[in-house]
Amino acid sequence: MKEFSLEGRSALITGGGRGLGKAMGLVFAEAGCDVALVSRTSSEVKSAAKEIEAIGKRSIPLVADVTEKQQVDEAILEATEAFGKIDILVNNAGIGLGGAAVSEMPGGTDSVLGLNTQRILTPEIWDNLIRTNLTSAFYCCQAVGPQMMERKYGKIINILSSNAARAYPLTGPYNAAKAGLRMFTKVLALEWAPYNINVNAIGPGAIRTEMTKHRHDDPEIREKLLDIIPLRKFTTARHVGLLALYLASPASDWMTGQDIYFDGGETAMVD
Repeated sequence: MKEFSLEGRSALITGGGRGLGKAMGLVFAEAGCDVALVSRTSSEVKSAAKEIEAIGKRSIPLVADVTEKQQVDEAILEATEAFGKIDILVNNAGIGLGGAAVSEMPGGTDSVLGLNTQRILTPEIWDNLIRTNLTSAFYCCQAVGPQMMERKYGKIINILSSNAARAYPLTGPYNAAKAGLRMFTKVLALEWAPYNINVNAIGPGAIRTEMTKHRHDDPEIREKLLDIIPLRKFTTARHVGLLALYLASPASDWMTGQDIYFDGGETAMVD
């Protein structure tokens, strides 16, 4: 289907060395896209780039810390020089770490997310989560936006979480960052609509990745995760990639400013 083709397009995906980022990169490549992958871990991003090249598309592994603006600017410049342009930006880089805002909570480990109730948030933890999950997306959008505006074309996909719409204990900075990214998506969609740039977001639910595998590998926590999913089943990172393909392709040309929760129905229970 030509509406889902990415032939002739190039993408840059942060957090691209593993998990959702790698999965989206592989799907994009299958659709005909060249892909630059950004990660702080050299070995992971190089391995992921080789898998994309095995599909037959060009891939650039870029080692950068997306919480540092200069490194973001340098990575995007390198990708632009290699591909000639960046048509698609996926802000996927993120970390998850929780803790109590002020004092220890009773009850040991949290019953749903498996977070340690004895961990107290520090300013350093708060700043790191906000910078990684929210500020990095701002840096990337600010760096790639001018070239998209000049060509009057661009697709930006911000990766949220079901936590952007649903609160859980011990997730203050993570939820705040993802909810902030949700609103940034909508604001940017309005600002950049005159330039024919689509800005949308995906909020994955409890999908097993390297960051969350410790929860899925614990039978008790896994069962409690299923209890909050109406469909009572999990999905894969590849399926997030397929949804991202829709948002990156011409099929979604009339969609902007939207956040789509890919969570088995979890956020359907939120008013």
